[in-house]
Amino acid sequence: MIRKAVLPVAGFGTRCLPASKAIPKEMITIVDRPVIQYVVQEAVAAGIRDIVLVTHGSKAAIENHFDKHFELEASLEAKGKHELLDELRSIVPDDVNIISVRQPEPLGLGHAVLCARPVVGDDSPFAVLLPDVLVDDEGLDRNDLAGMLEAFEHSGHAQLMVEEVPHEMTSKYGIVDTGGEVPAPGESRPLAGVVEKPAVEEAPSDLAVIGRYALPGSIFALLAETPPGAGGEIQLTDAIETLRAREGVDAYRMRGKTFDCGHQLGYLEAILAYGRRHARFGEGFRKLLTRYAGEA
Repeated sequence: MIRKAVLPVAGFGTRCLPASKAIPKEMITIVDRPVIQYVVQEAVAAGIRDIVLVTHGSKAAIENHFDKHFELEASLEAKGKHELLDELRSIVPDDVNIISVRQPEPLGLGHAVLCARPVVGDDSPFAVLLPDVLVDDEGLDRNDLAGMLEAFEHSGHAQLMVEEVPHEMTSKYGIVDTGGEVPAPGESRPLAGVVEKPAVEEAPSDLAVIGRYALPGSIFALLAETPPGAGGEIQLTDAIETLRAREGVDAYRMRGKTFDCGHQLGYLEAILAYGRRHARFGEGFRKLLTRYAGEA
């Protein structure tokens, strides 16, 4: 089973400006914890035990968040704030490793993934989770990432997680072509290709790539050979297309729902979804929603 995940967090987060000017976009909070913590918890729940952060010198706050803060913990313990102390200590389970590698310059998502090669290795399959996207699996027996990793294990094919989007919105996404055979939620089908932001009338399906991948270690050699594409960057999608032609790649259709926290409205929707069911603040938040709905 896949036990390693790569999280590319080196980007400047220009879509989140000005909020991301002085703090990493991944550290912007949803209710009471940063976006990156939700993504790491998603990976851990799916069985991942090595989290590889591909980071940048300006992103030390992310590494610090997952590190032990001895002085703070000692202060909380001295003040008898044991519940809060337990919450801090459970951010990362003891059997999970947080590993950081640097991306020295912004050369694209494919290059960011390639930076993890010395840690992951060419013989180990791994997952890639884009931290802009939250995958909400509320009410499901297991999360979608676990389902996708299991599909990889059974098929031996790389997996791209996809979500059904309204047909009129297909021009905003990378849309997969599954040859007309649409997978049911929780299932995967062979991929015939990916069309980036197609015209609505030309979209091969309503299934959009959402930023979760299960990949074989052989993708690293392909990334190393991939020439710069759009914007002079090394594109992960180009290497995946080469992999598809050689070995086959599947599209795994998720059962849950995504929130694009790199976009302001997606971020606000995530706060609504997570806030209204929060164990401590949910009841009060729902009352606020009712009050403001009445004023609209």
